[in-house]
Amino acid sequence: MLLGPAFVAAIAYVDPGNVAANLTAGARYGYLLLWVLVLANAIAVLVQYQSAKVGLVTGKSLSEILGERLPTAPRRLYWVQAELVAAATDVAEVLGGAIALYLLFGIPLPLGGLIVGIASMVLLSVQSRRGQHAFEIVIVTLLAVIVVGFMSGLLFSGIDPGEAVLGIVPRFEGVDSVLLATSMLGATVMPHVIYLHSALARDRHGVGHDAAGIRRLLRATRWDVGAALVVAGAVNISMLLLAASSLRGLDGTDTIEGAHAAVVATLGPAVGVIFAVGLLASGLASTSVGTYAGSSIMGGLLKVRVPLLLRRVITLVPALVILTIGFDPTQALVLSQVVLSFGIPFALVPLVWIASSRKHLGEFVNAPWLRWAGWASAVVISALNVLLIVLVVTGG
Repeated sequence: MLLGPAFVAAIAYVDPGNVAANLTAGARYGYLLLWVLVLANAIAVLVQYQSAKVGLVTGKSLSEILGERLPTAPRRLYWVQAELVAAATDVAEVLGGAIALYLLFGIPLPLGGLIVGIASMVLLSVQSRRGQHAFEIVIVTLLAVIVVGFMSGLLFSGIDPGEAVLGIVPRFEGVDSVLLATSMLGATVMPHVIYLHSALARDRHGVGHDAAGIRRLLRATRWDVGAALVVAGAVNISMLLLAASSLRGLDGTDTIEGAHAAVVATLGPAVGVIFAVGLLASGLASTSVGTYAGSSIMGGLLKVRVPLLLRRVITLVPALVILTIGFDPTQALVLSQVVLSFGIPFALVPLVWIASSRKHLGEFVNAPWLRWAGWASAVVISALNVLLIVLVVTGG
């Protein structure tokens, strides 16, 4: 079975940050920002395939290659920004799981965050003790729960096809819509999983393959990435469509708790429970994958290996602090995705450069169209971030 690594990576594309960003966008602006998800998912397919290809062809993860090429001081600074991105990811995922436990059982948010952290340690122990394939099975099972949790509401909501089609046309409505678009992009194209996928593919399939073996693996990887991100993209689009069709204009729907209450009121308590279960599965799976990614990044850039469970304990602290001081968890989720979006170029530019380098990939170097598509993706993401800064500074 050659499929699997991309489905682990795809968890990052349906984490609680996606839930917060997509529900907020749909509740505030209806179908306006649907185009962002379509664009982001197309970029994600290109990015994740290139990441997996780098790992398969070179036998090294992206962070390992960067760790070998960068001088000491730049390498450490590069690790700091990557670590901040990974921390922002983990905050979003623990917060989402804590909110889900509150919605399902009324558990206070700080205690819920602690429970999510402990549960993620159990999931990580599967990877440590039983290997990557067993970890993939657990994560794919949780992904199936996420799909049901976030797509079932569409069966009971009335989508406006005409408005949905118009949502594919790129446009904004003020600074806040740009902020949300950046958040949605950061939630969809995840920097930490750009680094991780190269390691996942390498570790899953091994190294030392001949040219024919690499071609076979790359063909399987294209199917793996395509299938995984079609699923993830459908979930993201479903969340925005649900919010646009059922939650727009309702008070409080710019928070996950408010959106959940509106889902219960408009679509019924059963759909609300399914939604909350999907959110819980999203938090548990994505925080485990995020911790795995952080460990891979540190190992590649610093040549330091911290046990996964110890790293899980350390990275849990910021999320628990946010939950304890009472900061609005949904706002924290959205802001964390903006941080992720600013981290994307630092992962994407080196990836496209390495994947387009004949020195690194030899005969498997990116075709011209893929190279240009990769650079265009980096430009689009960077331009959106610059636009956000300009609008915020100028008050436009």
